[in-house]
Amino acid sequence: MAAINPAENPSVIERRDESKQKLLEALKEMPVITVACKRSGIDNSTYYRWRQEDKEFMRQSRDAFDRGIEFVNDMSETQVIALIKEKKMPAIALWLKHHHARYGSKNQAYVPITAREDLTPEENQIVIEALALASGKAARKKKPTNHDGIHNAGIH
Repeated sequence: MAAINPAENPSVIERRDESKQKLLEALKEMPVITVACKRSGIDNSTYYRWRQEDKEFMRQSRDAFDRGIEFVNDMSETQVIALIKEKKMPAIALWLKHHHARYGSKNQAYVPITAREDLTPEENQIVIEALALASGKAARKKKPTNHDGIHNAGIH
C-alpha cells in the first residue's frame, strides 16, 4: 500500500484552509502582516509560502490587506472628526488641508516652457529676457547668427 502524502490528506487541507481564512480575516482588521500572522497563529514564512504556492490565496490576501487599509483609514477619519468636534486645531487644519481647495497645497508642478510648446529662437530669446527682467538680472543678448549658425560678428 502506498504512503499517503500528508499534504494531500483531507484533514490537513481543511486545517490549512481554515488557517488561511483566519489569516485573511485578521488582515482585514489589521493590515500588518506580522500582526495578522501572530493573531491567526501562522508563521510569517508560512504566509509568504502560501502566497507563492497559491495564486488565489495571493489575490485574496491582497484584497484582505486592501480592505484592512480601508478599515484603518475609516477608523482614523472617524477619530479626526471626533477631534474636530472637540475644536482641536491640528485636526481641523489636517481636515481642511486635505478636503478644502482653499486650504490645500498651492504647489504646482513646474513644466518647462520647452516641454509645453515649441518656440522659435526669437520667442525663446524673448522668454529668456522676460525671465531675466522678472528676476532682476540683466538679460544676455544672443549674438545674431546667419542661417549656418555662424556668428555675424563684424559683418554688416
